[in-house]
Amino acid sequence: MMRHKRLDHRFVEHIPERLEPGILYVSMEYATSAHSCCCGCGEEVVAPFTPTDWKMTFDGETVSLRPSIGNWTLKCRSHYVIDRGKVIKAGPWSDEQVEAERRRDRAAKAHFYGQTPQVGLPAGPARLQEKPSFWRHLWTRIFGRL
Repeated sequence: MMRHKRLDHRFVEHIPERLEPGILYVSMEYATSAHSCCCGCGEEVVAPFTPTDWKMTFDGETVSLRPSIGNWTLKCRSHYVIDRGKVIKAGPWSDEQVEAERRRDRAAKAHFYGQTPQVGLPAGPARLQEKPSFWRHLWTRIFGRL
C-alpha cells in the first residue's frame, strides 16, 4: 500500500539533503528528481532525466514521470507511477522481470552512448569520430564510463 497518494512538486536548483515526504524535488539544472519513497519507508528515490532513463513532464500545474518507479534495490520493493502528481501503485515484479529490465536498460544505455550495438540489431558502419553528445558528456561526468 502506498502511504503517499500524491506528490507535490518543488523546482529546486539542488536536491536538499533531507527530503520532505510527499514532495517531488525537481532540479532542471542537474536534470534529475528525488523524493522520499511513496510507500513510506523513508528511502531516497532518485530519477535522473536522460534519453535512456526517466522523462519528466510539467503541464504548468503538475509533474509526471515516465516510466514507472521500481524500487527493486530497496527493502520495500515498491513500484508506482507518478502521473500528474498522483501516485498510482503498480504491480510487483519477479526477480526475473527485474533482471530482464536491468539487461534491457544496460543494452539501451550502451547503444545510446555508442559503446556496443544493441542486442538484436546489426552493427552498421563504424562511427566517425565526433564530439560527444551533451547526454554522453553528462552521463560520463556523473557516472563515469558505462
